Amino acid sequence: MSGKMMAVMKKTKGPGAEIVTVDIPQIKPDEVLVKVKATSICGTDAHIYNWDKWAENRIKPPMIFGHECAGEVVQVGSLVKRIQVGDFLSAETHIPCGHCFQCLTGNQHICQNLVILGVDTNGCFAEYVAIPEVCAWKNDKSIPWEIASVQEPFGNATYTVMESQVSAKVIGIMGDGPIACFAVGIAKAVGAAKIFAIGEFPYRVNLLKKMGADVALSVLTNNPVKEIMDATSGEGVDVVLEMTGVQGAIDNGFKILKKSGTFTAFGIPSGKIEFDLNNYVIFKGAKIIGINGRKMFETWFQLSNLLKYKKVDITPVITHKLPLKDFHEGMEAVISAKKEVGKVVFFPEAK
Repeated sequence: MSGKMMAVMKKTKGPGAEIVTVDIPQIKPDEVLVKVKATSICGTDAHIYNWDKWAENRIKPPMIFGHECAGEVVQVGSLVKRIQVGDFLSAETHIPCGHCFQCLTGNQHICQNLVILGVDTNGCFAEYVAIPEVCAWKNDKSIPWEIASVQEPFGNATYTVMESQVSAKVIGIMGDGPIACFAVGIAKAVGAAKIFAIGEFPYRVNLLKKMGADVALSVLTNNPVKEIMDATSGEGVDVVLEMTGVQGAIDNGFKILKKSGTFTAFGIPSGKIEFDLNNYVIFKGAKIIGINGRKMFETWFQLSNLLKYKKVDITPVITHKLPLKDFHEGMEAVISAKKEVGKVVFFPEAK
């Protein structure tokens, strides 16, 4: 398919991004071309936009970024078998090699040679995006575009919750970003007995409440460790879902974790952290689970069921809907110090 499209590009090393007109991607034989109907901002995109140390070491401009999207297939490669023109897709953003040990043993999501859409390849802050067939997830057409576009991060939360076996347990969720908010709703849907959620920013703590947290606390106005330990008769919670990667939240998470409890780590620290192995893990007999991405495709079947059968309503988390041409407005909301934002979804004006 030939022609031009609008896209958001990191043209050079440094902060910011530009809205540009570029050629529509030419797909490879194993790829499909998707007309993007909705695309949303991830924390990774903010790192790229701000050009922090991680971005400096990983991103190779010029490139189109963005990796959360939903859209309609308009062209398929010659080797594509499963996907057809007209299919409604979202993208699994982890692109596996298919031949390493991890891929061959059912762990494509942690492929040894993993490539990430919109990080290592051109992404979906654009009117069109090329997606490998192996990463194409066919959506139920009853799901709205904006909901379909955030399934990738919703999948992060689904994997975190499901791997932690929270049913009938008292849990603590550390963080107030969109994925933490999703995790609250999912944990409630799958039968967590009581959900304590610890955030920081008042606007987002209110989102945690809207998503079903039994107790939502801000570190700015509460002593969450004391309040949770008092509420659990000094025992702590059965499971902690750590969604921030922040040193203080990690420490608090282990402090409220019951002996023999499970600590599930999803948040990514910006650098090395200090860690009290003796008191946090060994003497507690704690179990630690690491979460990276989503299981391909077990998690997608789970999250699809949660959405299709309306077990989780994620509309409160989608706080901003904008045309893609207003990209900078949406990104500024995300990186604002006040954090009066949940998920920002853009709608490209594709020709």
